[in-house]
Amino acid sequence: MENLSIRLGEFDLRDISFEVRDGEYFVLLGPTGTGKTVLIECIAGLHRPRTGKIILNGRDVTDLPPEERGIAYVPQDYALFPNLTAFENIAFGLRVRKLPDSKVRAKVYELAEWLGITYLLDRLPLTLSGGEKQRVALARALAVEPQILLLDEPLAAVDEQTRERLCRELKAIQRQTGATFVHVSHNFEETLAVADRIGVMNFFEGTGDGGRGTKLRIGQLLQVGTPDEIFYRPVNEFVAHFTRAENIWRGEIRSQTGEWAQVWLNGASLWVQLPEGHQLPKGEITVVVRPERVRLLTTAKVSDEQMNLLSGEISAMTDKGAFWKVEVSTEVGISVVVLVSKREAEQMGLALGQPVAVALDPSFIHLCPASGTFAESVGVLSN
Repeated sequence: MENLSIRLGEFDLRDISFEVRDGEYFVLLGPTGTGKTVLIECIAGLHRPRTGKIILNGRDVTDLPPEERGIAYVPQDYALFPNLTAFENIAFGLRVRKLPDSKVRAKVYELAEWLGITYLLDRLPLTLSGGEKQRVALARALAVEPQILLLDEPLAAVDEQTRERLCRELKAIQRQTGATFVHVSHNFEETLAVADRIGVMNFFEGTGDGGRGTKLRIGQLLQVGTPDEIFYRPVNEFVAHFTRAENIWRGEIRSQTGEWAQVWLNGASLWVQLPEGHQLPKGEITVVVRPERVRLLTTAKVSDEQMNLLSGEISAMTDKGAFWKVEVSTEVGISVVVLVSKREAEQMGLALGQPVAVALDPSFIHLCPASGTFAESVGVLSN
């Protein structure tokens, strides 16, 4: 996708550029209302962009109708034909292509058995659960053997336990078919379960016509990368907040020598180990540390040799199932969030008000530009 822009009413997508690799599971992640659905509808051919190009395997398909793109689309409501059985829904695309009945029947049963839905082939969509509708819609899309499968919030209508199982199945199907999947989601865990790479989107309020026109909601793509790149090296504060980095503070750089930087954080001096070739932002910066990368220590375990050590006391503990989310109020006035396993918490005897220390590993501290507003933080794209 090259510099794609599209205006629909009071919504505006601007200058969207990214690449999805062949055979990749790519997730567009972001809050509701950022334009993720509009974007994949452009890929499907349901909207014509105002500017920009959509290139498929080196071929410009921007002006081609949907049926000539080799792309299948599963919308959020699945769009099953209500008067057709599950069998007839799955067979629809094959019959449009005028395949013999014997081949249609064989293909439908092959997909139904693969997806575990042979028992519901004679049922109408009204009688199906959300998970069953999702599988029928997926079978209908896969029946025509598309190069690309677009999935718009495919798991929004299922419960958490079913979502976890369907994530595994979607990933397995994608791997087995070799198709390229583009999946829209606003769910953090769902994205982690399936994505090879992620594109994070958000929006801000603006105006058209150089500030003199209608108020618009403007959608933009902020960062593209692997899950590790997105979660551990967010390009700005929004991405850090949205991916639940938890520990996000403002600081300033005091010095840099090679791969090491000294950061002043609310009266504390932290050492940061920078990735090779990392360019430090100028002026005020944002310091990001994910809670799973913070080490919690009782006072008895504190050593003078440990780097980036902050003392404090436990101010809150939240039960997260297998973990405790522990908040530590430090002596320098910042709150640090740590994830601690239940077993480790029992061994340490953690309790509210307990004196503790937190150690911030220099290699897991990420620095990105400080941004006062969302509009100041957009426009940076990582490949």
